[in-house]
Amino acid sequence: MQLASSGGRRLRHAALAARKLVLGIEHTVTRKELSAAAREAEKALKLSSTQRLVLGQLVACWGEQKSDRLLVWPSNARLVATTGLSERAIRNAIRALIELRLVIPKDSPNGKRYAVRDPAGTVIDAFGFDLTPIYARRGEWALAIAEQKRLKESLKRAFDEITICRRAIEEALSALAQHFPDVDRSSLERDLVALKARTPRRSGVPLPTDLLEAWREARNLSEETFYKAGCDGTRYRHIEAETGFPSETCNRDADTSRPDLPGESFSPALLVEACPIITLYGYPIRNAADVVSAGRFLRSTLGAHPSAWEEAVEAVGALRAAAAVIYVLQLYDDDVSSGRNRIRNAGGYFRSLVRRVGRGELDLQAELIALRRRKMT
Repeated sequence: MQLASSGGRRLRHAALAARKLVLGIEHTVTRKELSAAAREAEKALKLSSTQRLVLGQLVACWGEQKSDRLLVWPSNARLVATTGLSERAIRNAIRALIELRLVIPKDSPNGKRYAVRDPAGTVIDAFGFDLTPIYARRGEWALAIAEQKRLKESLKRAFDEITICRRAIEEALSALAQHFPDVDRSSLERDLVALKARTPRRSGVPLPTDLLEAWREARNLSEETFYKAGCDGTRYRHIEAETGFPSETCNRDADTSRPDLPGESFSPALLVEACPIITLYGYPIRNAADVVSAGRFLRSTLGAHPSAWEEAVEAVGALRAAAAVIYVLQLYDDDVSSGRNRIRNAGGYFRSLVRRVGRGELDLQAELIALRRRKMT
């Protein structure tokens, strides 16, 4: 038996697998419904621009006739005219769509594409392409798109954490150079340069499996080096004796310009309940001194410049400055987790908030109480 003049089509496993798909519906599929399913398929399978263009033209040929299969029969000449592509590009795109089980070829005896009509002119069969898989697999497209969104969000959070770790390491190295210049920082600086070289840009490329953990370890090592240098070889933080009145600030050395106002102190329990992010500090929060230490430590995690902390202490006092750091860090973490990404610059947001508190435009304690209420509901 000789092949037709237009040539035959090789048998493909994908085409046989796609034939088993059925619509499973009773109503006629509209072109709008088919187009919506095709757009989801494009996103789920990440089709190329040529494949999307050809698939769109195939869908546009659907005549909404009553049938259990979605058959279209445009010629290559028509597809060339409507897409502006070459015939070779059309053939390659159709071959790819068949391999992806989006369309099923239905060849005629002579290899041409045409419709079979009854005496009344109604289409009863056709030879060309079967688009049934596009609509029958729409549940699969929805799951694939949701998974892509989840992976994208997970990758974004990983890059955000790497950015936080990088800023914390740079801050620790800067603090070591400023306060403890005799401490050897060469290995920490080499590790930082190596990690920066390994980290790709935010281009959607998956991160190496161990890269995020390496950033965390580098951050812990740099901060631990700074911590041990500050402890001067002792195992515990320095404890300063309190000689003033209970109403005085617990960190007078850091706040000589403006003490915290009476009645505006922040309960450590309030901060812990409203801002769970404070656990990044790594130490229990039992009193106001711990709050100030946590705020000073977490300021680098927030990405705020040291001058922002100094400005905040001068404007509103050390305790309220520390509470503002923790509050903004919690807002930023909640914003990233929700995917809204409204806070673009957490350090700048901290400066703005402190200035509003200093001018009396914002009650920080009331904001913390409201945040705790939202966390508990």
